[in-house]
Amino acid sequence: MAKPVTTFSCAECGATSSKWSGRCEACGAWNSISEDVPLSAGPSGKTLGAARGKRVALSDLSAKEAPPPRTSSGLDELDRVLGGGLVPASAILVGGDPGIGKSTLLLQAAAAFAGKGLKTFYISGEEASAQVRMRAARLGLQNAPVQLGADTSLRDILTTLDEERPDLVIIDSIQTMWSDIVDSAPGSVSQVRAAAHELTTFAKRRGAAVVLVGHVTKEGQIAGPRVVEHMVDTVLYFEGERGHQFRILRAVKNRFGPADEIGVFEMTGAGLAEVSNPSALFMGERGRPVPGSAVFAGIEGTRPVLVEFQALVAPSPHSQARRATVGWDGSRLATILAVLEARCGIPFAGLDVYLNVAGGMKVSEPAADLAVAAALLSAREDSALPADCVVFGEISLSGALRPVGQTENRLKEAAKLGFSSAIAPEGGKPGGNEGLRLMRMADLTSFVGEVFGAG
Repeated sequence: MAKPVTTFSCAECGATSSKWSGRCEACGAWNSISEDVPLSAGPSGKTLGAARGKRVALSDLSAKEAPPPRTSSGLDELDRVLGGGLVPASAILVGGDPGIGKSTLLLQAAAAFAGKGLKTFYISGEEASAQVRMRAARLGLQNAPVQLGADTSLRDILTTLDEERPDLVIIDSIQTMWSDIVDSAPGSVSQVRAAAHELTTFAKRRGAAVVLVGHVTKEGQIAGPRVVEHMVDTVLYFEGERGHQFRILRAVKNRFGPADEIGVFEMTGAGLAEVSNPSALFMGERGRPVPGSAVFAGIEGTRPVLVEFQALVAPSPHSQARRATVGWDGSRLATILAVLEARCGIPFAGLDVYLNVAGGMKVSEPAADLAVAAALLSAREDSALPADCVVFGEISLSGALRPVGQTENRLKEAAKLGFSSAIAPEGGKPGGNEGLRLMRMADLTSFVGEVFGAG
């Protein structure tokens, strides 16, 4: 019998090689390569053909199965992001910047689910039990029926969980967990992957929901191997700016609900408070109309949200003009500036351009293109848009305006907040105007001529 060939693979990109090295040649990651044990050889050296496994149960695609049961926390914003509540035997990964409020959110969630009758454990690897109790007292949760533990040994934690049989386990954080069967330091790629695998396997085996807190890198991605995000059922990011009290819980992956759903919270002295109407919160500080301001009617997941784009255009004192964005993609801004110059004859050469999304919100929807263009033109021409007008639409490289989805929901949200007019692209699914005066535009040139009297 031929000896099995030893292979090595990278935990970051999955590239394989015949020998180990400290740095992956494919993606450049350090200490991410580990040995793969071939499936053709078991512990005794027998091949899979000699040691047959158990038959896998198969079923038709038409087989009917009941939807997974869910437990509501009573926190509507959290339940919305989870897809309607907590699903048993699910693994959830929560990431966010340091100090953004991840531990506060999960402690409040633990207390809420424990109040619904779930046997809830909170395991902290970063803080002592006394520190967690101090936070609970500050949040008014000291009497919540949550079992608290402070340990980093994965073996000890799994032994305890197997004996206690909890319904919900919160691990804060996955980077502090240490497995004695992996020869590396806590927080390393191997340790994080092993801990995530064991805890996810426990969730599926025992039917318990497991929530893992993950640190993030300076680029905003969850630290450790990307394979962890593939292992779990749901990946949530807790976002926000330190200078703002708003916090956004965003689902980027969810096997039991819609992705890109958001929940909005407000940081207060008593913890995180739910925001049932985020549009009113983001628009609450908007005063009289000023040049450089445009209101965008966007969609986050299934929820319509109104946010304000703010632009500043000023002569540049430098040979190369500056472009700066907060809450918006910088490359998308460069594209819109190029389209304005090439299709509409409006140059921005020699001008510094600054773009900001008010309230610390991050917008990635292409439907915000027209609102960005409106804010830029308003700032450049020093002409304010009407205070009662919302704008949305995608801009193509030809200067045409493309229709976007859920127009009716966008207009409903705008009408609810007192807006009386809207600017949108032509075409798309017809719907009611919800009492708003709707102006349809075919391309960017007609928009510039109609709104700013130029073209």
